[in-house]
Amino acid sequence: MKRYCLALDLKDDPSLIEEYEYYHKKEVIWPEIVEGIKACGIQTMDIYRVGNRLMMILETTDDFELQSGFTKMSSLPLQREWAALMSAFQQRLPFARPGEHWMEAKQIFTLNN
Repeated sequence: MKRYCLALDLKDDPSLIEEYEYYHKKEVIWPEIVEGIKACGIQTMDIYRVGNRLMMILETTDDFELQSGFTKMSSLPLQREWAALMSAFQQRLPFARPGEHWMEAKQIFTLNN
């Protein structure tokens, strides 16, 4: 298993943030999106929010590679439509390079028992 932590910002607008969270409720998120995520080798995905900053934690199969996995996901049914919908709420991190969306965070500490 591999683990990734990614960051992205939401537009700093309480109504947009509320709507973004609404779309991510289990009973609202499109089933095709969940199926596509799993089909790419992502076993678990958690998204956390503080203010307008998002952190996404992925646990994946050992052979999963972040860039190719996201590329594969973007080619699946309804994924582009979902990404376009989500882009109305999201904004790149202030230090992101052109074309970067979700940015991978560097792990600097772990506590394992």
